[in-house]
Amino acid sequence: MVSFLKKLFGGSGSGGGGNAGPMRSEPIEYKGLMLQAAPEPEGDQWRLAGYVLKGDGEEQMERKFLRADLFSSQDEAIEFAIRKGKQIIDEQGARLFADNEKTGRA
Repeated sequence: MVSFLKKLFGGSGSGGGGNAGPMRSEPIEYKGLMLQAAPEPEGDQWRLAGYVLKGDGEEQMERKFLRADLFSSQDEAIEFAIRKGKQIIDEQGARLFADNEKTGRA
């Protein structure tokens, strides 16, 4: 699983805090929506964060999720961000985008 996630980011997956900042993984489809992991560096750790996306191009809407969970490696934060994104979709589904706003929080 970790090697798959490393390929999504196109990096070495060293998990060190030397990256310039959060970057998004390639979108992963789940139940008609898309997920992107986007862990954020915080000191020597990574904060769980990501996006749930709906639609394409100009019509695309996104909902960011950011959690208090911290991980020692970027790979672990990516893995848990994907899990959390799936959980958010399972629990909220279409309600995430009920307001029809382009951006927002999940």
